[in-house]
Amino acid sequence: MNPGILEIAAEMTPNPNTLKFNVNRVLVPAGSLNFPDKASAKGSRLAEALFESESVLGVMAGHNFITVTKNPSASWQSIVENITRTIRTVLESDGPLFSQGPGPSGAPGAGSGANGDIERRIREILDNEIRPAVAMDGGDITFYGYENGVVTLHLQGSCSSCPSSILTLKMGVENRLKSLIPEVKEVVQVQ
Repeated sequence: MNPGILEIAAEMTPNPNTLKFNVNRVLVPAGSLNFPDKASAKGSRLAEALFESESVLGVMAGHNFITVTKNPSASWQSIVENITRTIRTVLESDGPLFSQGPGPSGAPGAGSGANGDIERRIREILDNEIRPAVAMDGGDITFYGYENGVVTLHLQGSCSSCPSSILTLKMGVENRLKSLIPEVKEVVQVQ
């Protein structure tokens, strides 16, 4: 992609109702921003603009991509051009794209106390191995907590409603964490 000219490239994800729109701009410096519905987008220009389409059910912004989830009854062929045009219009205008910074990456106080070392190791593996892989498919995973051997995560973007999200969570994330951290017994998803 050419850094001088705004480029937008739509990319399929494992979720048939979600497309990843790669852009050659930094949208979110670190982490991700998740807008699971129109109400959550209030004050965030890009997300609000995308939700103007009745077909858009969810928006997530990552470092240099926007993931858009559509209504299953809508066809990508009928809405992808409008979504691309909306992204271009907002990105080429002045002003902040989002009213919020990246959301919290876990429960308050996470990383301290008796589970502090285990939580730190879980976050390291998530940040260095798992989140980059999930971002390639237009998603993100947020750490919510660890207690009694159970890791709680939130799947966002293309992962949140993907038919293979349970497979990703159990076969991918859970197996990896269990292989590196013997204290981890299970990984569950929070909505």
